[in-house]
Amino acid sequence: MLLTASPGLYAIAERKIAEAIARGEFDNLPGAGKPLELDDDALVPEELRVANRILRNAGFVPPQIGQLVQINQLIASIECREIDADENSPGARRLRALLIQLELSGRQATSHGAWMRYQDALALRFGRP
Repeated sequence: MLLTASPGLYAIAERKIAEAIARGEFDNLPGAGKPLELDDDALVPEELRVANRILRNAGFVPPQIGQLVQINQLIASIECREIDADENSPGARRLRALLIQLELSGRQATSHGAWMRYQDALALRFGRP
């Protein structure tokens, strides 16, 4: 899931989490010290669960997940000034192509969230509100 919150909101959330840790509010939670159970397929359509599990066990990920990873990497590269933010740059063109692919696969909300994060990265980089 892509988050599109502002950097200020992230800072507030991190501060609140650090304060809760200092107060010990996360001590003795159920499952503490145990690995996370990441095999929850509740949001995956039933007809795709077996195929996704087979692919995952073989070391592959669904194409949409690979696209999300690439989108996050491109946006992070723009934020860190590793790639040019010009809309005609190869990185920006690749980002648009990935977002279009996500939309065509029925993931409009995900692609919209990524686009908003990209716009935030550009505004932050160029000092626009």
